[in-house]
Amino acid sequence: MLYAVGMIVLGVDPGLANLGLGLVEGDVRKAKHLYHVCLTTESAWVMPRRLQYIYTEVSRLLAEYQPDAVAIEDQILRRQADVAFKVGQAFGVVQLACAQAGVPIHAYGPMQVKRTIVGTGRADKEQVIYMVKASLGIRELFNNHAADALGLALTHLAHQPMQLASSRRLARA
Repeated sequence: MLYAVGMIVLGVDPGLANLGLGLVEGDVRKAKHLYHVCLTTESAWVMPRRLQYIYTEVSRLLAEYQPDAVAIEDQILRRQADVAFKVGQAFGVVQLACAQAGVPIHAYGPMQVKRTIVGTGRADKEQVIYMVKASLGIRELFNNHAADALGLALTHLAHQPMQLASSRRLARA
């Protein structure tokens, strides 16, 4: 079996008011917590300022940690068009920062993250937070958005061996 040893992954829980970021390093068997934060933008800020802040902070983390991949939550917000539009703008700014840094992006849905981290797609927030903290040996309490970002990064580490094996099979065909 193939493992991505020493891979650094930035997890991103996209949002305009609150954007979670979490960095992990390792492989599917053992991951190390590097950093986490929840970026908060003020609703009183004009949209360009909010997006610039997100872009600047994500770009700074990409430059500082030089991750091998970014795992971002692929959300489908069907009922709240205004929320979806705002989250989409933040999502786009993160994608731009990653493209400029040359870091590949991998999208995972919320149920896929829950299945990977907890073992069931019906897990609640508290179960996900508990398992993220347990997996990374984190004791302190932290923001739900940062926990989601770390969960996304761990999900990528868990799925990376399968993606590597699949891409190698395609290359041989």
